[in-house]
Amino acid sequence: AERARQWGVRVALLRTAPVLAPQGGMLARLLPPFRLGLGGRLGSGQQWMPWIHLEDQVALIDYLLQHQDASGPSRLRTDFTRTLARTLHRPALLPAPAWALRLALGEMSVLLLGGQRLVPQRAQAAGFVWHYPELSGALAQLPQKK
Repeated sequence: AERARQWGVRVALLRTAPVLAPQGGMLARLLPPFRLGLGGRLGSGQQWMPWIHLEDQVALIDYLLQHQDASGPSRLRTDFTRTLARTLHRPALLPAPAWALRLALGEMSVLLLGGQRLVPQRAQAAGFVWHYPELSGALAQLPQKK
């Protein structure tokens, strides 16, 4: 995509994080053990875990399309497990070892265990306003289907 700049084309690159959505994805796989009170830290628990709410991802993409001055990379972005357990009113006591996450989630486990501290600086500097800047608000908004 960067090569398009040589022809004067505006390039906006999206670096996305795992998306929190009401159905499917990372959250759908994490919810069952947490609902049973069997959730806990993922792997070492020391890694950063980026995330973005689905509504914010769609809104940011729309924002980048509408604002011609926005270009370059934009990051779509805790103690994630404690916040998830608190939202479900359950304890977060039992850790999930890295090997178990790799077995259960396959390649998706890298998103939970790899740890990246993503800060959406360009989006914020461009004036984008997040609907869900805090994990607790994002999780509380999502329907918690049983």
